[in-house]
Amino acid sequence: MKRREWLMLMGGAAMWARGAHAQQPAMPMIGFLYAGSQATPPLLAAFREGLAEAGYREGQNVAVEYRWANNALDRLPELAADLVRRRVAVIATPGSYQATLAAKSATATIPIVFSTGVDPVQAGLVGSLNRPGGNVTGINFMQAELAAKQLGLLHELLPKAKHFAVLVNPDNPAVTGSAVTELQMAASSIEVQVEVLRASSNAEIDQAFAAISERHIEGLLISPGPLFGNRRVQLVTLAANHAVPTMFYDREFADIGGLVSYGSSLAEQYRQTGIYTGRVLKGEKPKDMPVVQATKFELVINQPTAKALELDVPAMLLSRADDVIE
Repeated sequence: MKRREWLMLMGGAAMWARGAHAQQPAMPMIGFLYAGSQATPPLLAAFREGLAEAGYREGQNVAVEYRWANNALDRLPELAADLVRRRVAVIATPGSYQATLAAKSATATIPIVFSTGVDPVQAGLVGSLNRPGGNVTGINFMQAELAAKQLGLLHELLPKAKHFAVLVNPDNPAVTGSAVTELQMAASSIEVQVEVLRASSNAEIDQAFAAISERHIEGLLISPGPLFGNRRVQLVTLAANHAVPTMFYDREFADIGGLVSYGSSLAEQYRQTGIYTGRVLKGEKPKDMPVVQATKFELVINQPTAKALELDVPAMLLSRADDVIE
């Protein structure tokens, strides 16, 4: 072979190699939009576990762009629009219907996978649970619907108590409205009173606990949402300082000293969100993916906190607990 022909052949091979490399698909990118401050490491680990179950590992065959609103809900549209501009393949919005609504307003084409405690149909996220339609689907962990059950459990722990309160975030109306309605109905059936206290900042949370002491409230429930989830230490500390038996909505509160918690497993919610996100990356369409209903619920009791409050936890309640922290 002549030198000129050999050079042309080698040059063509090099061009083919470069072209083949350029045609390799880029690593898909997930947009992770969160209404609160940064999610806790165990929850992020659960999300990544779900992704791995679907065949995706962050940094290996998928990238994740994280956006935290730090409870500034008015920033969610801006953050969602940024993810859309970056042409992410799917947007995951765990733990907040507001983040999902912001993402849905930002795009009608990029798939969105949520996890939320509100009814996703009533909140306008999907058309129906079985056939969501559009570009949105996800996990419903039914936090608002559990309010009556939480009151019943707290009343079992405090059988002589008649005056309870629930702390709600007025900026989270979808959860607050349905939870309060559930509580008032449940309170009437067991002949107790439930007072509604509102707080949307650290100072207002402090003021609410001061009111609890002044009004001789015997038991407190914390309404779910990112605002209170990001203030676990503050809430558990205030509950201890004011010696008010408090029911929380997820076990992370009980793990750091909260008296009792009942709710769907947060880790399971994030794992399921990761699985659904991975399935979307594989090509499934949200409109055809039914909304997953939570099935795993946890009752966790912190015995040292009960003893500090001089409470004797009924044996029947202990026997039904999924975990008793000693």
